[in-house]
Amino acid sequence: MRTGPTQDEIRRQNLGALLRYVHVHGATTRAELTNRLGLNRSTIGALTADLAGAGLVSEGAPKETGRAGRPSLVVRPESARIYAYAYSIEVDRLRAARVGLGGVLLDQRELDRPRDLLAADAAPLLTGAVKEMHQAVPADAVCVGAGVAVCGMVRREDGLVRLSPTTGWVDEPIGSTLAAELGSDVPVTTGNVADVAAFAEHIRGVAAGCDNVIYLYGDVGVGAGIIAGGRRLTGHGGYGGEVGHMVVVRDGRRCECGRQGCWETEIGEHGLLHAAGRSGSRGREALLGVFDAADRGDATAQTAVRQAGDWLGFGVANLVNIFNPELVIFGGTMRDLYLASAAQVRSRLNANALPACLEHVRLRTPKLGPDAPLLGAAELAFERLLADPLDRP
Repeated sequence: MRTGPTQDEIRRQNLGALLRYVHVHGATTRAELTNRLGLNRSTIGALTADLAGAGLVSEGAPKETGRAGRPSLVVRPESARIYAYAYSIEVDRLRAARVGLGGVLLDQRELDRPRDLLAADAAPLLTGAVKEMHQAVPADAVCVGAGVAVCGMVRREDGLVRLSPTTGWVDEPIGSTLAAELGSDVPVTTGNVADVAAFAEHIRGVAAGCDNVIYLYGDVGVGAGIIAGGRRLTGHGGYGGEVGHMVVVRDGRRCECGRQGCWETEIGEHGLLHAAGRSGSRGREALLGVFDAADRGDATAQTAVRQAGDWLGFGVANLVNIFNPELVIFGGTMRDLYLASAAQVRSRLNANALPACLEHVRLRTPKLGPDAPLLGAAELAFERLLADPLDRP
């Protein structure tokens, strides 16, 4: 029977903890690392030397200290040399980025996406964007993997998109298709766009330091990324967070998932445009047109926005009662709807949420903005490196 971890296992865990801290917090002095990680100075020095030898971090004197005496060396992530590729497959656009260790967005490309575009067609477009970016990559740089954010229900084990009603995808193998395009030396990890955006905001965005968070993301439909107890809550197969398909109206309007009365039929793109008398329009620009019209006094648009805001607050109240979050973040088109109807959202939330659950909850918009899915996808790719920095491909 094993009595405990070996010295090598402890060392690898400590290396991962140090690299993760620098990855999240950026340039950090040895003194702060000693304090934050609870390790002695000599151990921190040895771990830093190992990571520097592997090309993952660099060390140098601080630019300014303002103090007498010998300054503590500063440990910095090698953002330009160690990177991951990130993809975001959204309803109306495809995005690809190169993200350096430390969450630094080094380069990115964006393409329009026809809504009928399948995985087999999307993968070459994204790979082409990566090849274009790769031309500017330093010769000694190392890609540690790729992460993919997709609108839809994503099977955790292999990145298969089981269902994406808003794009018409059913059992689309985007994870394996992209892996084949990139080559076997680049591991690919896939997740739902709301989940990975929540992950990014939790690590380095508005939810940093919060262990219980709900990130509502809207495009045509509505999904949620949920952080519970400091961990992503994705469910058994990876399909958790499909809050847009909570049934809120018995025998209500038909949803694109095939069922009736889903929450997203009231607050999603189609529901809001229908209520505003603009059923023939679609896309974020059309939604922004409704919010603008409401702001300029259009009575029909104002009624549609108030009604959608009331339904948004209704659903958020239910989520607050279930998950008791510290923070609710509104991303994608949910950000636009929340900003246009904050009074209705707060009024309904105050009326429907349990007082004990409502006590400490805050409503916010994303700090990382539209880059949250890309940065979250990159975090998926960095996870293997951060878990064991010495076990790199």
